[in-house]
Amino acid sequence: MQSYASKDELIRAINTSYQKYITEFTDIPNNLKDKRISEVDRTPAENLSYQLGWLTALLEWETNEKAGKDFYVPAKGYKWNNLGELYDSFYETYSGYSLEALITLLNSRVAELDNLVESLPNDVLFEPNKRQWATTNAQWPIWKWIHINSVAPFKTFRTKIRKWKKHVMSCDNLSSSTRLDN
Repeated sequence: MQSYASKDELIRAINTSYQKYITEFTDIPNNLKDKRISEVDRTPAENLSYQLGWLTALLEWETNEKAGKDFYVPAKGYKWNNLGELYDSFYETYSGYSLEALITLLNSRVAELDNLVESLPNDVLFEPNKRQWATTNAQWPIWKWIHINSVAPFKTFRTKIRKWKKHVMSCDNLSSSTRLDN
């Protein structure tokens, strides 16, 4: 797994991978946001909802711990061995949103994540066991939690959305879909 020498390097990685990822959605019409295909495991809306769900969770873990409130990792009512149900909750939470609204929300979460990284002292960001929510048997520092919930999925899910677009957004398929929606 990639590692980072500084906050700036981590923020750059977040934003570079995010910009490449989010740009993939600019040419997807909203009427195809829930289009499911067998070749890709998530629709465009689910793809964005997944990202929103994890970034929101991570930001809430930090906010709640700092405020002395209860926090639940991965989320209240969910354990690491039933993440599929958690993903379904993300999809349900954001199901009524347009692609434009999902992108706007995700832009906001990424900015919040950047602010979080910038605000954390270096020891809290780069050394393990500095936050209860991040203290696990794996002994991961917070930067690693941030990486696996932003940089890594932005790269992986960019590949998935590109594959979805290849199968759905070809001229023939788009023309058929558009005609069906009219």
